[in-house]
Amino acid sequence: MLVLSRQREETIMIGDEIEITVVDIRGDKVRLGITAPTRIAVHRKEVYDAIRQENERAAKFKSADLAGFTHPISAGPPKTRSRSRGLIGPSTAREAEPRTSRPDPARTDTSRKRHTTG
Repeated sequence: MLVLSRQREETIMIGDEIEITVVDIRGDKVRLGITAPTRIAVHRKEVYDAIRQENERAAKFKSADLAGFTHPISAGPPKTRSRSRGLIGPSTAREAEPRTSRPDPARTDTSRKRHTTG
């Protein structure tokens, strides 16, 4: 194992693409900043070990493990088609209300009076 000493804001390079910078030192804890390409996974050791164990368990999975799941899964109620809205669910199936560009007279504010000069 290579052991290097660094102070705050100093950096260590690993190859041409990975930088490890000492961001902060508080008591017995050191905060590191890591710059690496996205194709390289960077994890704390305990997280990496947990991921590896889960991947190993998944690799041992057999199709016989699905034997308890023999009942089919239903697709749900059929969808209906509305003329203007495309596919919609059965609970909201209704014809679309026509839309007009004219203002609705019931919603027009008639309390304002026009002032004319004369």
